[in-house]
This record gives sequence, C-alpha cells and structure tokens, in this order.
Amino acid sequence: MTNEQVLNEFRKAGALLEGHFILSSGLHADMFLQKALVFQDAKRTAKLCKALAEKVREDVKQEFSAVVSPAVGGIVPGYEMGRQFGLPAMYVERVEGRFQLRRNFKLERNQPVLMVEDIISTGVSSRECIEAIRAAGGKPVAAACLIDRSGGKAKVGVKLVALATIKVPAWEADKLPPHLRNTPAVKPGSRGLQ
Repeated sequence: MTNEQVLNEFRKAGALLEGHFILSSGLHADMFLQKALVFQDAKRTAKLCKALAEKVREDVKQEFSAVVSPAVGGIVPGYEMGRQFGLPAMYVERVEGRFQLRRNFKLERNQPVLMVEDIISTGVSSRECIEAIRAAGGKPVAAACLIDRSGGKAKVGVKLVALATIKVPAWEADKLPPHLRNTPAVKPGSRGLQ
C-alpha cells in the first residue's frame, strides 16, 4: 500500500481529523489520526495489518516468535499482526508509570520479538515498550507501525518498518502557529490513562 492508500483508509473511517490536538507526547498538532475509528472495522484493520505484515516480511531479515505492543493503542494492531504471522500477541501496560508485561504474559530468555505500534509520533511509547520487552527477557528484533507521522525521524532503538510515513508538524505549547493560538485544544490520546 502507498502512503496515500493508507491515509485513504483513515479518511474512509472518518479517522483523519483536523483541528487543534494535544498529542500523547505533549506536542500540539492540527491533524490527528483517530485510529480507534479504523480499528472498529475488523476488515479494514485486517487489510492494513496484512499489508504491514507483508512489508515486515520483506524488510526484516531476523526471525521473531512473538508480537508485543504497548497498551492501549497498540493492542488491536498487535493482535492482528500476531494473527497475520500465526504468533502469540501480548501487550505491555503501565504500572507505576512504566510499561511491563502483566496478565501472565511471559517471554522466554532472548526470545525474538516484533514490537508493533499503531502510530508513531516521537517514538517515546515504542522505546518504552522495547525497554519493557528487554526487561521481560525478550530480544526486540524490529518494530512495526501502521503510520510513522514523524516523517522517518523517530528513533525507537531497533529497525522500524512503517506501512506509511508522513510528516505531520507538531509544536510546543508556547510555540503554536497563528492558526492554533486561539483554537481550543482537544487531547484525544490515551497516554494519561492509568
């Protein structure tokens, strides 16, 4: 799939939003990708994850035997990527501010893992998830996401495979462009959930 085909799937789902948004990173943006509207459609999610799995098969030369995602946003694409590869899909959750495997999820020592994320902006959640995989004994071999909205600039600590790469400008709260300064901000992300 091309970048435009991926974005069209978001548009068809009503998930490409315009306005003033506070991202989970704390940065402000005038576009937000509301992936929950994409993920409510199992066929659309499967179509996107199938294309991502094909790209991972082409780009990642190392074998992996599990998929791990960060909660909350990564659970659905992580599950679907696990299904595409026929592998167990697990997720990490925040405990006292840090990601860790819970719910009796376990990784073997040095088990090769594909970390799957929904959308990457700065890469913070992905890096934290990768750190949690290592802390649980796993060996992250690559990361995959549906959309890298950093334009390819986000560094997650392992090879990153994105189905689509776009550059969405984001600003610090004290450096907003004129078109956002007097517009109320909405915080649609999930990072603040406990």
